[in-house]
Amino acid sequence: MGLSYIDWTVLIATLVFVVGYGMWKSKGSTDAKSFIQGGKEASWFTVGLSVMATQASAITFMSTPGQAFHDGMGFVQFYFGLPLAMVFISIFFLPIYNRLNIVTAYEYLEHRFDNRTRAFTSSLFLLQRGLGAGITIYAPAIILSTILGWDLKILTVILGTLVIIYTVSGGTKAVNVTHKQQMFIIMGGMFFAFYTIIHLLPESVGFTEAFKIAKGAGKMNILDFSLNPESRYTVWSGLTGGFFLALSYFGTDQSQVQRYLSAKNEGQSRIGLMMNGLLKVPMQFFILLCGAMLFVFFQFNKSPVFFNNAILEKARSSEKGIEIERIEQEIGEVFDARQTLLKGGDNSDMQALKELNAKERSLRDEAKTVIGQAVPGAETNDKDYVFIHFILNFLPVGFVGLLLAVVFSASMSSTASELNALAATTAVDIYQRNFAAKNGKEVTVATTRWFTLLWGVIAILFASFGTLFDNLIQFVNIVGSIFYGTILGVFLVGFFIKSVSHKAVFPAAIITQCLILMIFKADLVSYLWLNVIGALGVILIGILIQQFITTTPKKISS
Repeated sequence: MGLSYIDWTVLIATLVFVVGYGMWKSKGSTDAKSFIQGGKEASWFTVGLSVMATQASAITFMSTPGQAFHDGMGFVQFYFGLPLAMVFISIFFLPIYNRLNIVTAYEYLEHRFDNRTRAFTSSLFLLQRGLGAGITIYAPAIILSTILGWDLKILTVILGTLVIIYTVSGGTKAVNVTHKQQMFIIMGGMFFAFYTIIHLLPESVGFTEAFKIAKGAGKMNILDFSLNPESRYTVWSGLTGGFFLALSYFGTDQSQVQRYLSAKNEGQSRIGLMMNGLLKVPMQFFILLCGAMLFVFFQFNKSPVFFNNAILEKARSSEKGIEIERIEQEIGEVFDARQTLLKGGDNSDMQALKELNAKERSLRDEAKTVIGQAVPGAETNDKDYVFIHFILNFLPVGFVGLLLAVVFSASMSSTASELNALAATTAVDIYQRNFAAKNGKEVTVATTRWFTLLWGVIAILFASFGTLFDNLIQFVNIVGSIFYGTILGVFLVGFFIKSVSHKAVFPAAIITQCLILMIFKADLVSYLWLNVIGALGVILIGILIQQFITTTPKKISS
């Protein structure tokens, strides 16, 4: 489906505004520290929005509605531990970072341990976050290229270049100010999409009736208090695993730490973190609710058997085309039966409705199997395309461009934070500490900008050759889990176990990282557990090694 002239105008104007505004508002960085920390001028509101925008990638706004469409609202439980993590970071991490007046989180590790520990930990961050920067470009690019019919490599270059322009120009300040505009665009677009979904339902079906239909179909089952370890999302896994992951991400990942260290003072940083803690769960709830309402919308409106139209057309033109047509016909019969049930006003017969939806889901699963056979190597998970399908086919002219701008903005916001953090870590923890300082030089704004450009190019290259991997999203999540636990473990030892010295924590980190790699290769546990094992491994092995050495740990004034 091609975009109208009005949609193109809205899309291009929105992107030009974000980039231009970021360049205009971020003039005047005279030194590297100011470039990296944005002159420490950010208010709590800017910090809060920037922290949220950094985490909310394009995939959040494309795949989360699809998640609720298919599996319901239970995914929101994953975020239940995040508010607790914000409180923990505000009490324990933030005061130490501010007292030491550090630029990157990894500077603390040299204060507490030594330069080897700092260099090793920052290198782990650069490795996993460098891959992540490529994904935040590639993930939306592959979906948009499928929709718009553009060449994937051209689209990745466009997305990456837009981010590089204002990130290189204004550093952290540019990232912060554009995050505000991007979050307003993103949430404004999502609210309009939600309004449109409800507005396009039949006149007899308001929000209350739509909620009942979604609930009857099991889409509104939000809380799961079961202790079943096979249940991926429960209240308990959210409060424990979600807390642990949020603590690692927000407390030790420079892409997040840099956001709240750019605040005017510690109080502004703390309020910004609390803002994120208070708003993140409702925001995810609302995005998931959009998906649940989309499910209701497609109870009354026909939907394709498979939401990735490009792959579906390939399957139709293959020898499996006859099977696809048969499945589409049977889904059409289910749709007609459902309309008879719904138009008859017998919405109370939820059991019959549930049976029809179960039959349709079974047919869709069968279609995915056939499509996988017809198009070898094709991704048969179409969750990411549900919301995009609605945008392109049901939104009025002009607003399609706005919602596509939401996707671009979300991609740009995450990528900008990552490039900014990668450049800061490279400049401060690697270049300045190990090379420039030996020659009596200081890191300049120009040097930091060159590092930003370098990481931007690396991210674009990775995104351009991303098709070398079968499942990029899972690939990068796995890479993050492999390294996050070790990094968090080093920080936790530094903060809370004062008896462990640099001579113990450094080998403990290396040993733990090797163990994590072996556990992952042997596929002993789900990769999400690697975060827990990594953190506990550094702590326990560090304590054990310390028993055999006599070095007095370095102390940091409190």
